[in-house]
Amino acid sequence: MNPEPTVLQLPRSSGARVLALGAFLKNTACLLDGGTVLLSAMHGDLSDPEACVSLDLSARALLDVAGGRVDAIAHDLHPDFPSTRLALQLAQEMDVSALAVQHHHAHIAAVQALHAWPADEPLVGLALDGVGLGHDGTSWGGEVLLLRGGRCDRVAHLPTIALPGGDVAAREPWRLAAAALHQMGRGAEIEWRLGPLVGAQAARVVQAMLSRDLNCPRSSAAGRWFDAMAGALGLSQRQSHEAQAAMALEAAATEWQRDHDLPEPDVPTLDLWPLLASAFDTPRDADALGAAAARFHIALAAGLVHAACRAAVQFGATAVALGGGCFYNRLLTARVVRGLQRAGLRVLQTHTSALSLNCGDAGLAPGQAWAAAAQLHAGKAPQTVQTVQATDLEPLET
Repeated sequence: MNPEPTVLQLPRSSGARVLALGAFLKNTACLLDGGTVLLSAMHGDLSDPEACVSLDLSARALLDVAGGRVDAIAHDLHPDFPSTRLALQLAQEMDVSALAVQHHHAHIAAVQALHAWPADEPLVGLALDGVGLGHDGTSWGGEVLLLRGGRCDRVAHLPTIALPGGDVAAREPWRLAAAALHQMGRGAEIEWRLGPLVGAQAARVVQAMLSRDLNCPRSSAAGRWFDAMAGALGLSQRQSHEAQAAMALEAAATEWQRDHDLPEPDVPTLDLWPLLASAFDTPRDADALGAAAARFHIALAAGLVHAACRAAVQFGATAVALGGGCFYNRLLTARVVRGLQRAGLRVLQTHTSALSLNCGDAGLAPGQAWAAAAQLHAGKAPQTVQTVQATDLEPLET
């Protein structure tokens, strides 16, 4: 029997009753009933059949609480997730709409709900994580978004990087390092740089995949940029647990910054390629590696702050919401928060004095439900429309 759901009382009513079926990883489901959220226990990753069974049981139990009456069922944009298939099945059984909500839209909508941010006031969002299907069919995860009037626009994003082998690249940062070398026109270096670490044959296979663009989907995910940097610095080749490479990079930067400091970049940008290029030739001693790791955090934070400030000026926003698992990184979060506050912007996170949600995928379902409720009021399906590319952002005058 599934554990009893956690009850959260939001500061404002959604005006709708929505069942949301959560993310693929760290899945939870929720029932949003006006301003009350019933959040299920975590089911786990939906690659596990037992997690899928638990989700089904939780979803039906939440529907029982709702008396079998909901206005809509919200799910992830990805059409092949078990949660999506369950949402479509339940929606058909109940004769209600199944509404797809883009993954990063949901991350920022969860923060919007916690802080009762009015739907008609623009809200800039920084959504940073490892993966989430975007409306262009690619993997997103390093996103600057704008929520307004029940819709979500993609304003800017981190550059895309190839994932040789697809999902396996997220478990093996050396593949991201290889992809970076290839994308920088240095593919010939893959075997001699990475072969001694992972085996010459493996390095040759990945080099061939990249040169032929074979099973090399592209991603803008911040998590993959952390992996690429950790791989380029030799801090992580294969991960035995999630975010191991990112945590190694954060630990090296944190240790180095105890006794050192680096200035903000003169021209903040989301273009991390020059920084990644220099990482391959960084000396393999603790001081040099720590400095490089710190420089990555500082540059990433400065680029994100700059892009968020540009979006706020352009669209008249006064607040920025932070969502996604990369904000477990204390060093990055502290620098982003400080930079935004210095610019006079209010920073909203996945916690208030009274409420708290997981900033990663375990807290996604309430955001799905909130976004779907907003779209019900707007009378249209959730949508994310790309409007401005990161490369279009001019320096912000201060």
